[in-house]
Amino acid sequence: MMQCVQRRLVDAVVIMALSALSSAALAEKADKDKPVNIEADKLTIDDVKKESVFEGNVTLTQGTLTLKADRVVVKQDAKGFNYGFAYGKPAYFKQKREGHDEYIEGNADRLEYDGRRDKMQMFVNAEVRKGSDEVKGDYISYDAVTEFYQVIGGPSVTNQVNPKGRVRAVIQPPKKTAEKTGGPAQPVPLKPSGSLRKPGEE
Repeated sequence: MMQCVQRRLVDAVVIMALSALSSAALAEKADKDKPVNIEADKLTIDDVKKESVFEGNVTLTQGTLTLKADRVVVKQDAKGFNYGFAYGKPAYFKQKREGHDEYIEGNADRLEYDGRRDKMQMFVNAEVRKGSDEVKGDYISYDAVTEFYQVIGGPSVTNQVNPKGRVRAVIQPPKKTAEKTGGPAQPVPLKPSGSLRKPGEE
């Protein structure tokens, strides 16, 4: 039974975290073949409702993926679609990008994944970071079918620096090579000519 619970959790929670990532920044593909490790202070399973609840310092790891939350609820409807809900102050996820030596990470007070619609939503103090790029808002959603993002400001991002609670994004310029930026020229290796003579020699 625990294996069934783990499978439902992987289907919902792992996809929930992955859905927060853009299609251009796919997560580490090998993660799905790695074992899932879950720790929590308490686990409640309701087979009739098809609901599993992990509570208290919940940590899920699978390969490079890490998900941490105070409470994680996984549900499955009659048609087999999974729904995942992670709650925390904040709930947090991190995962390595496929083919890159960098991670995507994000956090919010509530993360929700709708398996029927393949949609990820992040509520209150929502933030997603990729390298030095980041976006912050009161609400962030990603539709994996249409690849449509939406970020909305609100009270949770209101502070002295941002009194109106506006969406904040930082996007770094693409890295350029030294040749394109007019950087320093590479040193030319020196080779002996083979024709050196002492003074007075012809």
